[in-house]
Amino acid sequence: MKTLFRLAGWLLFAALLLTTGLVLHTMHARPLKIDWFFERVFIEYAVDDPEMLSSLRMLPPWMDWYGDDLTDRSLAREREMQAKLRDDLATLRDYDRAALDEGRQLSYDILEYFLAIQQDGEKFSLHNYPLNQLFGIQSNFPTFLATQHSVASTGEAENYIARLRKTPVMVGQVLEGLHAREKAGILPPTFVVEKVLAEMRAFTGAPAQENILYTSFVEKLDKLPAGTLADGERESLLAQVETAISGEVYPAYGQFIAYYDTLLPKTTGNHGVWNLPDGAAFYAWSARQHTSTDMTPAQIHQLGLDEVARIEAEMNAILVAEGLEEGTVGERVKQIAQRPDQLYPDNDEGRKAIIADFTAIIEEIDAGIGDQFNVRPKQGVKVERVPEFREKTAPGAYYNPPAFDGSRPGVFYINLRNTAEVARFGMRTLAYHEAIPGHHFQTTIQQELTGVPTFRKILPFTAFSEGWALYTERLAWEIGFQDQPLDNLGRLQAEMFRAVRLVVDTGMHDKRWTREQAIAYMLEKTGMPETDVVAEIERYLVMPGQALAYKVGMNKILELREKAKAALGPKFDIKAFHDLVLTGGDLPLALLERRVDGWIGEQAGK
Repeated sequence: MKTLFRLAGWLLFAALLLTTGLVLHTMHARPLKIDWFFERVFIEYAVDDPEMLSSLRMLPPWMDWYGDDLTDRSLAREREMQAKLRDDLATLRDYDRAALDEGRQLSYDILEYFLAIQQDGEKFSLHNYPLNQLFGIQSNFPTFLATQHSVASTGEAENYIARLRKTPVMVGQVLEGLHAREKAGILPPTFVVEKVLAEMRAFTGAPAQENILYTSFVEKLDKLPAGTLADGERESLLAQVETAISGEVYPAYGQFIAYYDTLLPKTTGNHGVWNLPDGAAFYAWSARQHTSTDMTPAQIHQLGLDEVARIEAEMNAILVAEGLEEGTVGERVKQIAQRPDQLYPDNDEGRKAIIADFTAIIEEIDAGIGDQFNVRPKQGVKVERVPEFREKTAPGAYYNPPAFDGSRPGVFYINLRNTAEVARFGMRTLAYHEAIPGHHFQTTIQQELTGVPTFRKILPFTAFSEGWALYTERLAWEIGFQDQPLDNLGRLQAEMFRAVRLVVDTGMHDKRWTREQAIAYMLEKTGMPETDVVAEIERYLVMPGQALAYKVGMNKILELREKAKAALGPKFDIKAFHDLVLTGGDLPLALLERRVDGWIGEQAGK
């Protein structure tokens, strides 16, 4: 019997050693299975980004070791991430792709594409503006805390306060990067510095109790079930938040303000990235990254001109039928947008009505597209106003995906800084793009995928995601949801807007157009409100290449759909096609085409 126990002990010890060795090997060498490598890549990136973990909420609350920390934004961490990326790409390529099954080959190709293009762009790691009017850290940080950091317990409330108190560390890390950019000759356009300074002064100029970091915390506490907090605990937490805002956040932001004050006279105008060191190469890489194609800026510019001419003719026909024959398309669209029947009151009641009407549009199409999709997202979507503190420089609308744990739905944010910017004839198209069946379907179905590596649930490819959302604007029209002429005009205006982007983005960054030249062109062709146009043009100046993805992606999805229709004839099933596109997750366009081609072959053989 003793011998048996001794043998069992040795076997247990050997198993423990084997397991420990296997874990260490998986963590530090090439894992034995590529599935383990896929998960290691995601885990290592995720655990190094506590703010992303808080936003995704993929882990149960008892595993929240990260909720009191901020993501490291230092140059040292960036260099570490670049080295890790190079190592990950080399390790991936060390696997025998040919030995993998079809699903793993697709995962391999997605990850390889992503890592390779990031490695190609490593030399441009400083070619951006961390403090900018659109998605700068100075506004994203408070927005993250207000909208993404959960406060469902005392512990999470204390984590919120801990993050506030770490603001000076975050600011110091960002300033380090800003000084490095200045030394490298990478300065933001003048308007960026001016607008960010105004935003930060307004942010720090309000009393702490009126700051969004305080008011949103009050809202979070008010939603806690009765009895969650002990007597006097609420007042104590609020006092700590107020002290942290006044004593930590505001002084740290004062450092941002002081730096941008000194930087302003050094800026040289509102130039595209051609004005930066290696600007032409950086823009060519940006165009390739965002479109996931090898199209050159010149080719994209010409595509934009061609599409503008086509869409302009279709819009003109509707405008003439409305009795509007004189002036540019943009001028005539603006006349319709300014009609009383297209406007909401510019007050609280008007803003509530806009949100209610967007909600009704989404509910209507959600109930009416059963013949287009088999796969539908499990989580819902709601409409909310863009936070007021950032609405002056925020885009007209955007979408935030749900939390993985179901604690937060998808949110379609609408900018209500001026209700005159929300004309009724364009609302349907915008709702379809941002919510259903656009980004909410695309992003949420990707999150809910099963049987794929975790990275495939979150990895974004702009041409796919934005191309899909733009495609659904047209899809809604095709199936009858924009059957009124003015609704169709709204759809065409939105498509024109994306076609114009191809022209002005390449115009400013490749052909050296001025900011004013781009604004004038967009006004002439789209008829959008000038405030919207200015915000858009300034968006492209700080986010080069991203705006190219929409029309390029839409055109590819339409091309693949028509290719499948032609090849399959009566065997073509639109529901199956949409399911195929969405259930692969975000893909580079070349991989999407390969996936569709494979499906066409399978369907043809049935």
